[in-house]
Amino acid sequence: MRKRKICVVITARPSYARVKTMLHAIQMHASLELQLVLAGSALLDKYGDVGSIAEKDGFTICERIYNLLSGAAPTSMAKTTGLAIMELATAFQNLKPDIVVTIADRFETIATSIAASYQNIPLAHIQGGEVTGSIDEKVRHANTKFADLHLVASESARQRVLKMGEHASSILNTGCPSMDIARAVLEKPAIDFNPIEKYGGVGAEIAPEGKYIVVMQHAVTTEEMHSRVQIEETIKAVTALDIPTFWFWPNVDLGGESMSSSLRHHREEYDLDKARFFKNMEPEDFLRLIKNSACLIGNSSVGIRECAFLGVPVVNIGSRQTARERGQNVVDCGHNAAEIEAYALKQIAHGHYASEPIYGNGHAGKTAADALAAFDLKFHKTLAY
Repeated sequence: MRKRKICVVITARPSYARVKTMLHAIQMHASLELQLVLAGSALLDKYGDVGSIAEKDGFTICERIYNLLSGAAPTSMAKTTGLAIMELATAFQNLKPDIVVTIADRFETIATSIAASYQNIPLAHIQGGEVTGSIDEKVRHANTKFADLHLVASESARQRVLKMGEHASSILNTGCPSMDIARAVLEKPAIDFNPIEKYGGVGAEIAPEGKYIVVMQHAVTTEEMHSRVQIEETIKAVTALDIPTFWFWPNVDLGGESMSSSLRHHREEYDLDKARFFKNMEPEDFLRLIKNSACLIGNSSVGIRECAFLGVPVVNIGSRQTARERGQNVVDCGHNAAEIEAYALKQIAHGHYASEPIYGNGHAGKTAADALAAFDLKFHKTLAY
């Protein structure tokens, strides 16, 4: 009996960690064949090349789609997405997958949904039904309406997809596959690697021993004109905290170049003399680094999702995660240096929180793979109302 071909498209570094355990489960499933496609910033060293990590993890990359246009303008986002539609359409024509999987809400993921749906290929969507800020929520909900199978990460997300008119039989609350990695980290939290020796990075010579913080802040695409001012406020706060800091580079989002430029300037001027900067890490290493930190500062979804499971104190800045379901570990603040510093000190003093499995219990990868194997292949909608 022929194995069902599952084509998973990864367009950026965070998405790989989101689905890594699902990829392994697909690869090991007796009825499934994994087709892994990398595109966009996931292929570029500038943003943390996913390809080398994926291959080290034992995955074969079936297609590489180079579609990312650089440039600090909304036009670049639109054209990047347009190029992805064209290239992915060809990739799907060649690979002939039985199901295509698109992930979450990044702006370019809509290209995966369009390229698959317009060729009558069943589409599965990971992490539908959640709410966030900026362009992301529009893309996430658009992906949901394109999708035929919905692998959501929480009960509230399942209810929201149901209210969007999707049939109950097509919606499965698997939890988020990244919680599988977080569960493994909770079981073995000790850091067993040297970040600088393993990943290089630039900046201060610091080690993950004693008290340190992690910063991960990305541009908000609808606030691109304020990106530099926003990161400057965070820089002021982190400088004032005067604590060893592991700082991860911004994503490719519109406004990211302004943030990167400001970070380079302050790094070169030695204003951030206790910070070490990284582009990417293997998912397990990344979460262990966060688990052992005193606090995470920024606006990454990691602070909302994985950190709730890990119980890590988080200072969430600005509107990027607006309305996303969160745990007791998160405090929200605006782009104000004094406010960021004050909340960070409060969170550090509080210490770690109890684990909250809002986005799953750590067994999502296998559940998702089983769902992909059992799904009644279809590319049409069944009315739910």
